[in-house]
Amino acid sequence: MDEWARRNPTVEVVAQIGDDALFKPVALRAFGSVSPVRFAELVRDSELVVAHAGMGSVLTALEHCKPMLLMPRRGALKETRNDHQIATLRWLKDKPGIYAADDESQLNATLDVWRARGLTPPQSIDSQSDARHGLVDALREFIG
Repeated sequence: MDEWARRNPTVEVVAQIGDDALFKPVALRAFGSVSPVRFAELVRDSELVVAHAGMGSVLTALEHCKPMLLMPRRGALKETRNDHQIATLRWLKDKPGIYAADDESQLNATLDVWRARGLTPPQSIDSQSDARHGLVDALREFIG
């Protein structure tokens, strides 16, 4: 994301990178961590949410009707203990407003599409049909 932000200096990119991160960003504004309230504010004020396939990020983006680009953490890379995020994204990727990236090149290509013409957001949870409420219920059950 920092490299993409460097190539797109007119886009404000905000990232939560972890408190013990060795990575020092150059082009994006980074926080070690943010509170759930601050995270919700950042999502509310964003145009696009880019995240790992964590359910908290997904639900927050849905609540604020923000399109999301998800790139799951991978067990094989020791980013997480297993591939549960890959399974989550496989289940979510065909839902409206959710875009998937399997690697950095797909991430960058989708970001470029978003920058050029935007990405369709999900509908607001509050104005959803019963089917969308079913998605949120299923997500809560999935993580529950």
